[in-house]
Formats: sequence, structure tokens, C-alpha cells
Amino acid sequence: MAGGRGTRLMPLTKNRPKPMVPVLGRPVIDYVKDAMVAAGLSEIIVTTGYQGEQLVSHVDTWNTKSRVNQEDTPMGTAGSVKLLSEELTETFVVGSGDSVASFDIEDLLSSHRKSGAKVTMALWKVDDPTEFGIVGLSTKHEGDVDSSLDEGYISKFKEKPTQEEAFSNLINAGLYIIEPEVMELVPQGEKYDFSKQLFPDVLARGWPMYAKTVNGIWFDVGHPFELHKAQMTLIERRNELPFPMPDGEVLPDGSFISDSASVSGHISRSVILAGSSVNGAAVNSVVMANSRINGVSESSIVGENSIIDSRIHNCVIGDKSHIVIDLENEKR
Repeated sequence: MAGGRGTRLMPLTKNRPKPMVPVLGRPVIDYVKDAMVAAGLSEIIVTTGYQGEQLVSHVDTWNTKSRVNQEDTPMGTAGSVKLLSEELTETFVVGSGDSVASFDIEDLLSSHRKSGAKVTMALWKVDDPTEFGIVGLSTKHEGDVDSSLDEGYISKFKEKPTQEEAFSNLINAGLYIIEPEVMELVPQGEKYDFSKQLFPDVLARGWPMYAKTVNGIWFDVGHPFELHKAQMTLIERRNELPFPMPDGEVLPDGSFISDSASVSGHISRSVILAGSSVNGAAVNSVVMANSRINGVSESSIVGENSIIDSRIHNCVIGDKSHIVIDLENEKR
């Protein structure tokens, strides 16, 4: 699923769909694609709408059988997959194209088959579940919720619970294994959502649903803070995670400097990608390819081919931008 607009990352997503936002120089969609390829999936279909032409060009570079299905109008997560029903005649995997996670899809497929479930969902454990949709698990189908479990049959869903309502700290991680008959529940030609509509319907019908918590990492990179945190974590845990690293130097504080970048200024907890330069300072920031920091970037994301001649703080800067101080009007 690669239809996300990434509104919280604007203007970085003004000229690219959210799944094409770079993470350590690679489009974020490539991380879930790698997990699917590693599990031996025979074909990958990318569903998209917003600026889908970029995904068509990118998917053509994948060394696996793959294609893009472009929606004319937004159909929602389940509605977009429904468009492919005639092709989905056996067990299939659905993944979100805008998250970075260490999914062991082969292990999830094994658990799915053993459980006899119609749907198996990957989960992630969080400290504060109030901003997410939570999942309650049981040791048996239609059993009582046991909050100590990290794997089991799904018994209950709850969207954005209060602290008092939270019966679990396990959230939907955006990867599902689905039997084809489940898609018959999705109305033809309607916008329809997996987590808000289809899965509660499957549960209400008494069909078995299973879930298992993911080990390793999981990030939805739709928020600037998460986009920075995901890259810092990938760098920190580079020796244990199954993802390629770009060539470059990792500093003692966890910062990364690409081999083709140059730094003569100060950096701290930042990622400086290919062809970029820092002559001023970058702190808690991501500087994407071919950008220049002559001023100061603090807690910010700087898009590709941009120049910062000012001080920015808590900003998202789009591609090909030039940020300066207008001394006459005292505005940036």
C-alpha cells in the first residue's frame, strides 16, 4: 500500500508520495519490499494514487516481479486491495509502504498457517498506546483478553484509547497476511479501510484472527521526529538489522556522514547524506542529498538540493529550497 500523501511531512512530500521519502538515501517503500523479497513472495503489486508516476518509475528498477496499480480515486487501504481481487486467489501479504520495520514475514506466515486464521496481523509494542489503535490478544479463538501476551488470537480492537481504556500496549504495525475470502467482505467500488472497517467486521463474524509482535524495529516515518529517529536507529543497530547501509562514517554520538558529504562545521546526532555539506551546524537533523547547511539546522529535516543560510528550528524544508534571513523585514 503506497497511497499516503504524507501531509505532516509537507513540503517534503509536495513533489513526492510519502513512500518515496528517502530514509538513509533509499525510498522508505524499499524497506518493506526487502522484507517481502526475503520471504520469497512471488510477486509484488504496489497500490497507489497520489503522484503514482514516481512509484511506477521506481518499481521498474526492482529486481523482482512487480508492478504498480494506479487508483483513479482514493479507495482506502482495503478498497485499494479489493481492486486486485481477481488476482488474489491464494494467501497474500499486505504491507504499508511508508514504514520501516524488521518484519520476519516468513515467521508470520508460519504462525498464520498453524493458527488457521483468516487474517494474521503484525504488532508493535509501545509505551503510550493512546495515539494508536490497540489490539487485545487471547490464547484461544474468541477467548478473553490477556494483556501479558505478545502473540495470540485477536479478541478485541480499540482506536486511540484513554489510559483507563487501554487493555493492551500492542498496536497494528501495518502488515497483514490475508486469506482471499476475506476480501469478499469489502464492498465493490467503495472507499474502505482495513483497521477501521474490515478487521472489526471479520472479528464480529467470529472468523479467527491471529497476531504476533514484531522484534527489532518499527517506525511510521510520517512525522518529522520519527523520520529522524528511524535513521538514527538504523545507524545505531546497523550490525543487527537486515538493511543495507550507505557508505560513510559513523561518529561516536551516532551521527552519520556520507562518504561523498563534507563537514567543516559542527554536527550532533545528525545524518548528512550524499553530496551534502555542513559549514555551519546540524543538530538533531537530517540533511538529505546535495544540500548545504551554511547556517544552523536544529531538530529539522532538510530536503534534497536545498541551501540553509539561516537558523532553522523544528522545520521541514522541501527540496530545492533556499532559506535566508531577510534583514530588511527581519523575516526568514
